[in-house]
Amino acid sequence: MHSEELLAQVAALPGLPGVYRYYDAEGTVLYVGKARNLKKRVSSYFTKNHGGTRIGHMVGKITKLETTVVRSEAEALLLENNLIKTLAPRYNILFRDDKSYPYLKITGSPERLPVTKEGALAMPSAFPRVAYYRGSVDRKHRYFGPYPSAWAVKESIQLLQKVFRLRTCEDTVFANRTRPCLLYQIKRCTGPCVNLITPQAYQQDVLNAEAFLRGDAQSVLNALEARMLEHAGKLEFEQAAELRNQMGALSKVLHQQSVETASDKDVDILAVRVQGGKACVNLAMIRGGRHLGDRAYFPSHLEDASVVQEFDDAEDAVRAQPIEEQVLEAFIAQHYIGVPLPSALITSHPVQPELVEALSSQAGSRIGAVHNPRGQRRLWLEMAEKNAELQLARLLAEEGSQQARTRALVDALDLAPDHLDTFRVECFDISHTAGEATQASCVVFHHHQMQNREYRRYNIEGITPGDDYAAMRQVLTRRYARLAQAGRDTPDATPSEEQEAAEVAAVEIAEAPVVAEAPAQEEAAPKRVKVGGGGSAQRLPDLVLVDGGRGQVSMAREVFAELGLDLSVIVGVEKGEGRKVGLEELVFADGREKVYLGRESAALMLIAQIRDEAHRFAITGMRARRARVRVGGSQLEEIPGVGAKKRARLLQRFGGVRGVAAASVEDIATVEGISRELAEEIYRALH
Repeated sequence: MHSEELLAQVAALPGLPGVYRYYDAEGTVLYVGKARNLKKRVSSYFTKNHGGTRIGHMVGKITKLETTVVRSEAEALLLENNLIKTLAPRYNILFRDDKSYPYLKITGSPERLPVTKEGALAMPSAFPRVAYYRGSVDRKHRYFGPYPSAWAVKESIQLLQKVFRLRTCEDTVFANRTRPCLLYQIKRCTGPCVNLITPQAYQQDVLNAEAFLRGDAQSVLNALEARMLEHAGKLEFEQAAELRNQMGALSKVLHQQSVETASDKDVDILAVRVQGGKACVNLAMIRGGRHLGDRAYFPSHLEDASVVQEFDDAEDAVRAQPIEEQVLEAFIAQHYIGVPLPSALITSHPVQPELVEALSSQAGSRIGAVHNPRGQRRLWLEMAEKNAELQLARLLAEEGSQQARTRALVDALDLAPDHLDTFRVECFDISHTAGEATQASCVVFHHHQMQNREYRRYNIEGITPGDDYAAMRQVLTRRYARLAQAGRDTPDATPSEEQEAAEVAAVEIAEAPVVAEAPAQEEAAPKRVKVGGGGSAQRLPDLVLVDGGRGQVSMAREVFAELGLDLSVIVGVEKGEGRKVGLEELVFADGREKVYLGRESAALMLIAQIRDEAHRFAITGMRARRARVRVGGSQLEEIPGVGAKKRARLLQRFGGVRGVAAASVEDIATVEGISRELAEEIYRALH
């Protein structure tokens, strides 16, 4: 039963287009939808008996309704998908907001390039640089893309080096060259750093490169041919030969392109496949007539969202959309909001005209959408469909394998998790060098894979250097003390209330900072985060692994006993003979005998993977901390008068903190913005 206030609000809705949002009692968004007629659409949810269906389950949770009236259905569609991306409702098809596409950047703009006089020193700003770039674009430089992957950008940069010989070096390297580098020797650069090419000739190469990236390769060839003949007519055979070689390189590049067309410059190909409760949208990009590669996307909330969508279709008296069309339209609507659009979309399934109209309105130009192409476009689509099929098959195979490994671990240790998909493992390791810069790591495994965004490092202080047992005691106490306290404060709570209380109280008690690492595949410098900001467990894990034997397990058992936590979840990973992987034995805190699972055990391989990841994460953090301590890196940030810009100039000039520490006062004073007095202060701080 719904409250009279909610039903009165539904009855008072206008018959206008808009967007509606359903909330549950906790304020969580359940569903975001759009409607031509808000009153008719929303009323249908509350006037029909949905029984025990999924949609009935959702309607039964609704306690709050919010609506927004808009001028047209196209506006409603854009607003709906903006809200879906922001709120991530459970009953909407949701694609992860992953639009951090890389670009190819050419520095400077033609209007702002300085004029270099003949004989003057080469200025970096007069010779634009081609570079890989990821981030927001601006008007100071020229950007080409987006590209589907970093590999595609780097391949394009190599092409520009081979054909147009543009520089890729940093401005600081450029400004300090006295002779040409290796790239000049292998004919990948024209040597502008030492004035081996005039700014005017280099700028012509830049313009040709830009035209090539826009797909005007034939016009570039014609211009090069005209310039070659002009030099030949003036008997300037050396210059003519250079242009001939450039034409040959460009012709070779064009010949190697497996996909090229004269008519389609910028096109996106979208193919969708659904199988086994999973879906894949494969996006292939054509830019400048060149196939740059593709990227696969996998939506979440597929099953629940499709049921609600079918209900909405029925209420609108339109044909029920196949799930493939629902997924494709959800991807297009969410993916292209706020990003540059190509002139045409080629899709494996039809999309509604209202969606294309909304995209065209956003882009300010007409966007074409074709789902039954011919000729070259048909070949592109078939390629994208095949890739979507292969990517989905790979995902299903990986998920099956991952679930099998988790099931093997649960069975081997005789565990009984509530749900296999939520089975959670946390693993701890200690790392230091002869007691110096001791750090503990905690890595997390759940949903059948490592969750590197939940990894945490703990700086260990106040112990005898090298005492691994005391370090383990400290990190386990800091990790689980507040969680245990939350459980004691709510003894009569229901399980759901206990979990909620634990999540609210899940904060670290330690004063030492916690360090979070960027994802392992693109490892960055460690970033400090607020203590307790997601660093502690939201619930007690199903399994706590410690890297060590009986000693470490005994220490963990003492901590858990003091906190009143379940001892059966603690397992130590004791290294076998020769510390070889596959020979480890498992040590239990609850008194069970040691277990050797066997070299071929899938459960042992998973444990070894988690343990090795904890060790990797701990040792990389320890080394970074040790380096900061030894060279005074943290002191550089604390020196009064040395802000972010001056610090960046110092690091850039001397190649890092070690270089700054090795520099003399006179050398430091030569850096822009560093006075003699500040240079002396920096030198004193680092020595």
